Formats: sequence, structure tokens, C-alpha cells
Amino acid sequence: MSFSTQRDGLPMKIKTAVLTISTRASRGKRRDTSGDAIKEIIKRIDGGVVDYRIIPDDQKQIQWELKRMAEVVKADLILTTGGTGLSPTDVTPEATLSIIERRVPGFEEAMRMTGFKNTPHALLSRAVAGTLEKSLIINLPGSPKGVRENLEAILPAIPHGIKILKGTQVADSEHRFKNRDAR
Repeated sequence: MSFSTQRDGLPMKIKTAVLTISTRASRGKRRDTSGDAIKEIIKRIDGGVVDYRIIPDDQKQIQWELKRMAEVVKADLILTTGGTGLSPTDVTPEATLSIIERRVPGFEEAMRMTGFKNTPHALLSRAVAGTLEKSLIINLPGSPKGVRENLEAILPAIPHGIKILKGTQVADSEHRFKNRDAR
């Protein structure tokens, strides 16, 4: 899978858009360390950031940005951080659900299970994952620790999911864990 967008003179395999949802960060009152964590982790799957925004907790603005990233930027992967909890201002899941075409609950389940190993509060996450056109959208928590735990749990499945979403032929061997013995 190769694309025309370049990073360091080489084609990027996964065009990634990062959307940080935080009213405080959008006003410059705190640094976006969660977005920084995403940018670092996606390098492991040959991901490169083609779009990055920080916006407030506003459902209509989140919807607009997600659509723009999928339809205009044509990002393969859109990762959001923030707004997935129970606070009245946490509206990222609602915004995402309103624009996705198909839900991908396996990512949601894996992230909650991984988080639950470290804290029972992970059960309060309402993060969702789904597709819009040829983009995979995944909501992540708003903390750097939560981003790392959740994204690292699902990272191995993301490139394969994007290949399938784009209609790329995949080999049977890609459906197995690479580090396990053949049975």
C-alpha cells in the first residue's frame, strides 16, 4: 500500500489525522501531550500525520472536523483524543457516532479490556471506532497514559483494517499473530 503523500522524501503507508478535543488546549491553557503521544506511537506502523487540529468540546465542530479529515484530507486513519468520559462536555462519541457509516466494536472492546487491567475506571470510557468513506476513525482517551495504553493495544490490527477498508487484497498469513507458532 503506497500513497503519493511523502514524509522525509519517502511515501507514507498510513496517512493519519489527529484531532485533539479539549476546550482548555484549544485556548492555549494546556499543552496537548495526548496528541504528541499519538504522533509518536503511529510511527511504529509507518503512520505519518497529514493533518492535526486542536478544537474545543463542541459536537458540531467535532463532526465537521471528522468529515473534513475523511472527505477532504482523505486520511486513512483519524485518531481523536479527549471527550470520551462521562463529563457533560464529553461529546466525542456522540459526534463520531453521528457521522460514521459502520462501527468497528472490536477496537472499542480491546481498548476497554486493556484499560481495565490497570484501572476499573476504564469501564467508564465511551470511546467508539468506525468508518467513514475510506477512513478508520478511533476515539482515544484524553490523557497521554490512556492514549498509550489504548493505542498500543490495537496498533497491530490498524494496518490490516485499513488495507481491508481500502479494498486491498490481503494474504491469509496476515490474519494470524506473527509471533505465535503455527498450529
